Amino acid sequence: MKKCWCIPPEHNAAFVAAMEEVLSVYSRPYDEKRPVICMDEKPVQLFASARKSIRSKDGRTTYEDNEYIRNGTASIFLFTEPLNGWRYADAQEHRTREDWAKQIEWLLTEQYPDTEKVVLVMDNLNTHSIASLYQIFTPEKAFNLASRLEIHYTPKHGSWLDIAEIELSALGRQCIGKERIPDLETLRSLLKSWYVDRNNKQCGVEWHFTTFDARTKLKHLYPIISI
Repeated sequence: MKKCWCIPPEHNAAFVAAMEEVLSVYSRPYDEKRPVICMDEKPVQLFASARKSIRSKDGRTTYEDNEYIRNGTASIFLFTEPLNGWRYADAQEHRTREDWAKQIEWLLTEQYPDTEKVVLVMDNLNTHSIASLYQIFTPEKAFNLASRLEIHYTPKHGSWLDIAEIELSALGRQCIGKERIPDLETLRSLLKSWYVDRNNKQCGVEWHFTTFDARTKLKHLYPIISI
């Protein structure tokens, strides 16, 4: 298998419109009253060991054999503020509208209670919509939460434009990549240790791909205009 970026066919106006919208958001200067937050999700399979595992001196976990017990799946919700070097990850049993809505409620009321708006960049999953807030909360609460969101969706086949994917990649390498995770609580504990350590180290993301780069390097995606 060859790992590569997922790019749509040529001359895709919908793709370039959404792409340039997201790139314009990334070009904004830091504004503590309107922080830019990127969000993404990642499914995780939970496996319990059928036999005892062994922890080596360097912290690696090995197993006596390859037997394991399937314990279902979980979904990781990750938020990151690239310009402030902050990220947060939580795990839930599912990735329903209710799960997403409650994550957004936490983001707005606990992490960013004093901001005018949260500028949210994410992919266009069916659960990632204002409608999810209205499905879970009272109309008054849903409206108040929605009024503090400025949402920008990455284009279809363009999830690589979501900086949260970079953090999920780091999470996979540094935290859960080779771990056999038996249950939700263990996963949550691993996630917390990871994001606290990464936040303390102030690991940020420097985004270099601009609208100019897109119009040059991805010129084939832009519609041909006859004048």
